[in-house]
Parts: sequence; C-alpha cells; structure tokens
Amino acid sequence: MDISIHMSTLPQDDPDAAVAFYRDVLDFEVRSDVGQGKMRWITVGPADQPGTSILLAPPAVDPGVTEAERRTIAEMMAKGTYGWILLATKNLDSTFEKIQAGDAEVVQEPTEQPYGVRDCAFRDPAGNLIRIQELR
Repeated sequence: MDISIHMSTLPQDDPDAAVAFYRDVLDFEVRSDVGQGKMRWITVGPADQPGTSILLAPPAVDPGVTEAERRTIAEMMAKGTYGWILLATKNLDSTFEKIQAGDAEVVQEPTEQPYGVRDCAFRDPAGNLIRIQELR
C-alpha cells in the first residue's frame, strides 16, 4: 500500500490572523485561500514539502452540526482544547526563538521530556496547540 499524509485540518476563526501566523511566523507558504470574510478555507504548508499541507478551516460549518455542538466547539477553541498538531524541526531553539518573537502564546519552552523527545508548545491565533519536536 502506498499512502501518505496529504493534509490535516485545524480550525480558524480569524482568517487574517491565521494567514499572518502561519505565513509570517512559521514561514509556511499560502497555497490557496478560498471563500470570503470569516468563511475562508486556507491551505498552508512548508515550501519544501509541496505534498503536505494544513487546511485552516472555519469551525462547525457542516450543516449536520447542531447549535449546541457549535457552542461547545467555540468554547473548546476559546480554551485551546479543540485542535492541535505536532510539527518537527532540526533546530528547536532557533525555531522557538523565532516563534516567540512573533508574539505567539508560549505554552511550554523547549524541554527534554521524560519519554525521550525534546519539544516546545505554543498556541496559534485560534487557540490550537502547536507542539514542535526536535528531530534527532
């Protein structure tokens, strides 16, 4: 079987802030930006990895989602417990410094974890948890 990870999805509730964060802070390229106003689906990814992307999408737009579920999703996003992703870098310290300089909310500074990885964590403008692990 030949399967690869093509795209993962994270919610975003402020498209302009999402683009600024993923493009300007993480240095991802914006591959597409479809829709208008707050209803925009934005695809971003590392320039040197054209086959791997993150879709930044408005939350709870599926017509099958109830109003109660929409409220729950909004509450979870506000708390930062709805979406998360794990990224990796060869140089965690310099990556952390650049992201911290971009005013991202730091959740955890670079730390050697007891389970054998060194990583850090922060939140994007929508509250999604972004963990970055150091490649060894």
